[in-house]
Amino acid sequence: MEFKNFDELMRLVKGKSNRIVVPGANNPEALEACKIADENGLVSGGVFIGDPELIRALAGRAGLDVSKFELVDCKDPAEMCRLAVDLVKRGKGDFLVKGLVDTSLYLKAILSKDAGMVPPGSTLSHFVLYETAHYHKLFALADAAILIYPDLDQKRKIIQNSADLMRRLGVELPKVSVVCPIEKVNPKIQSTVEAAELAKMSQDGRITNAVVEGPYDVYITFSRKLADEKGVKGGQVPGNADVIVLPNLDSANPCYKLLTFFAEGMKSAAVVAGASVPVILPSRTDPPQTKAYSIALASYLKGR
Repeated sequence: MEFKNFDELMRLVKGKSNRIVVPGANNPEALEACKIADENGLVSGGVFIGDPELIRALAGRAGLDVSKFELVDCKDPAEMCRLAVDLVKRGKGDFLVKGLVDTSLYLKAILSKDAGMVPPGSTLSHFVLYETAHYHKLFALADAAILIYPDLDQKRKIIQNSADLMRRLGVELPKVSVVCPIEKVNPKIQSTVEAAELAKMSQDGRITNAVVEGPYDVYITFSRKLADEKGVKGGQVPGNADVIVLPNLDSANPCYKLLTFFAEGMKSAAVVAGASVPVILPSRTDPPQTKAYSIALASYLKGR
């Protein structure tokens, strides 16, 4: 990976021209993130969609000068999302930043055939890049926001999306752990059965440019020593995972938010994998710094 941490990422993209489009910009965390991004030279302008008076008031509290942003008056969340996607489509913005709008409305606008943001046959998935004090490199988690109960083929696409995005970040052969409650295949635990099949897919070419192993639990995924203690010998992933894929939204979303809330020294950025333009998809209540890092990650990915 070209950058080893988020501070390096911020330096790499500083000064790049990025016009952001924010549906539901009347969101304190989003505006504070824009202030951080502006201070670090990550944005050159863009469009805020929502209630202009409220946006100005919240921006003032955040210390953000809105003079470089166009304010579009819109009160309906679904229309905000449709307008945002249309603006990016027409070249008025470089990428989308989710504000105070429901994820379902945001994704519906992006998935619209008229938008042209999803290549034919593609499946969108959520991708969160993490930096923590207790792991030796950045790693990603998927899918914590989009696919609720992915079937086997959707899991294959989640892995392929994540691996492809990791390769764009400079990881030549991403190592993917399919995380389950246990490390052995148990017919009563469907996630373990599917994990073994996904591992086979990376061996026979159904998943490309990635090493996929599993089922592994969290300890095995992140520690070679603990993998050895649990009798898992060999493998390229234990202690060296680049991507972890969890069974479904019920497990991935709480994991995402628990890491964000509790992990010591944690930093993260969240984007959508599989779209033709960078799309930022943090939680509405993610810290402003997380949203600013997401803007930096989208800036890095733009054009790659």
